[in-house]
Order: sequence, then structure tokens, then C-alpha cells
Amino acid sequence: MKLRSMLFVPADSERKLDKSRTSPADVLILDLEDAVAEARKPVARTMAAEFIATQAAAIGPRLFVRINPLDTPLAMPDLAAVVVPGLAGILLPKTRSAADLLQLGHGLDALEARAGLERGSVKIVPVATETPQALLNMQGFSGPIPRLAGVTWGAEDLSAAIGAVSNRDEDGSFSPLYQWAASLCLTAAAAAGVPPIDTLHADFRDAAGLAAACRASRRRGFRGRIAIHPDQVKTINAAYSPSEAEIAHARRIVEAFAAQPEAGTLSIDGVMVDKPHLTQALRTLDAAH
Repeated sequence: MKLRSMLFVPADSERKLDKSRTSPADVLILDLEDAVAEARKPVARTMAAEFIATQAAAIGPRLFVRINPLDTPLAMPDLAAVVVPGLAGILLPKTRSAADLLQLGHGLDALEARAGLERGSVKIVPVATETPQALLNMQGFSGPIPRLAGVTWGAEDLSAAIGAVSNRDEDGSFSPLYQWAASLCLTAAAAAGVPPIDTLHADFRDAAGLAAACRASRRRGFRGRIAIHPDQVKTINAAYSPSEAEIAHARRIVEAFAAQPEAGTLSIDGVMVDKPHLTQALRTLDAAH
């Protein structure tokens, strides 16, 4: 499952749902949480379920739903409504620890059986840094976690939880706590063997800033990004896709090691490369598909 771009779509907006059908986003996240007012949540559940049931065949296996937090009374009604054929995954907000993912997985076991879905077919991507508890429990991602497809992080809810006036310093960069949260997301995803997905770029009119943030993010190891506006998707897809030059260089490394499988290091264009470079080259070629 490719997770370069994950676009939020308010599940109670017929216009936005309809527009999303032609989005180039790798994943559409039908949002039942922050984008939906309390009074609209029941209708949003119904609209999300209907959209999945009627559009999944045309759109493909890329429909996720962001449910409400697991420790609220809204989460189970959300799940009961949207676990229908065509649902690819759940985005779990305000995760407190990996135990939340296991709890959610148990609920999905039963709901998949009811819907006639293959067990384990509905994947989970947690927003893993929105609560203080989550930051203290990230070591829990080191073990195998069924259904886990990726890990992303968020700064807005975390700053509200700790009482920060802002999550950024005066120069516009994330404050140290949020840089640490991003690093924990990278580490947790690597420990779990799934792609790390970067947080949103809030100013959706700032295309140049988004592109720069994506380039920096990819250099650090992130494999994709959350999008909050359809116009952000093409920029995100381009930024997290390897260039032709990167693909060509990766192929040369793979071919060189294939020709000399006993070699520990090789010279490519006068530069020594070893097995970590081979791992990265294989990852680059995989991202190109």
C-alpha cells in the first residue's frame, strides 16, 4: 500500500466527497473527527459508509476513515458504521500507546467477520504523538503490531494537551518538543517496519513552503505526508517520489551488487558503497513503482 499522500476529506460534505473521487492522492481519509461538528457526526458516519460501499470499486483499495478517539463513546459507532466492503484502513487519532492499536484490532476482527471481510484486511495508521502519554510509550512500537500499515504524527493536539501557546518558535520552526515527536515517529515506524508519514502543512496556499518542507522531510526519512487540501496532493506526490537520476543511480548499485554478490563494498563513480547503500537503493526502486 503506497502512502505518499493521504488526503483528509470531511465525511459530511457531499461536494468534497464527490470531488475526492478524482484526486491523485494515494489514500483518501474520510474524516469523522475534527472536520465534523458534533451534531453532524451521525450523518457523517452514514455518508462515509455509503461512499465506501458505492465508490470503492472505482477508486480502488485506498479508502481510510479517521474515527473519533478510541477512549470516547463515538469510536465504536464510527467503526460499526464504516467497516464495510471497500474499507482499506482506519486512521486512529490521539493514540496513547500501541495497546490502543491492539484494542482497535480486536474490534476490527469482529466487524470484519460481520461484514464478510477477510480477517486483517482493514489496516491501521495511528497518529502516534497527539497525546503526552503517547510520547512516553513509543517504545511499544518495537514489537510486531498486527494491521499496522504506517505511523504518522501530529503537533496541534499535542500542543493543546500540554498547554503550549504555539508549537513553533519565533523563526517558524517547530519547537524542540515537536521535533522530538517527529523523530519518535520516524523511529517507531522504523522499529515496526512500516513507512513514517509526516504531519500536515497547515498553510495550504503556501505551495513553495510545502514543497520545501516535503524535500526536507524526505531527506530525514519520511515516506509521505498528510494533505489537508486537494491542491497539496500533486506537490506531495512529486516530492516523495524518487527522481529519474535517483532511480538510475539505485539501479546501478543493485546491478553492481548482483554482479558481485560476495562483495561487501563496491565503487560507484569513485564513491564507495556498501550494504546500507544497497538497502536504500532497493527502497528507492520500490518507491518508484
